Amino acid sequence: MRRTEARELFMQLLFQMEVQNDYGKEIKERFVQEHLRESNQLDYFNNLYEATANNLDQIDVKLEACSSNWKINRMAKVDLAILRLSAAEILYLDEVPDSASINEAVDMAKKFGGDDSGKFINGILGKVVRTKDAE
Repeated sequence: MRRTEARELFMQLLFQMEVQNDYGKEIKERFVQEHLRESNQLDYFNNLYEATANNLDQIDVKLEACSSNWKINRMAKVDLAILRLSAAEILYLDEVPDSASINEAVDMAKKFGGDDSGKFINGILGKVVRTKDAE
């Protein structure tokens, strides 16, 4: 599985967790059993999960700080899932260039989100990168 597919599956898990308001490992394990069969699929998926789960509060603070007048609870759940995934990559996974993470996020937003999701996500993630580089 390519990273693109792992990202899309992980975004779907994040969306499911947000909708069900359940961020426990049990939901992740069920999702993995249903959707991930190959070990090479699981490695990057697990990296994304660990980076996001271990830093979710910090990711949400960063996303709110980088979005103009948007609180996390007001964002579309698909957009929020994509933003959390990509912010985790940008802030906590050094193996992916920031530009690649943003491009993948925008592509996912166009595929799964609303009409303006791509622009919205691109703008916020651009600020995440700029503030990360300034720190």
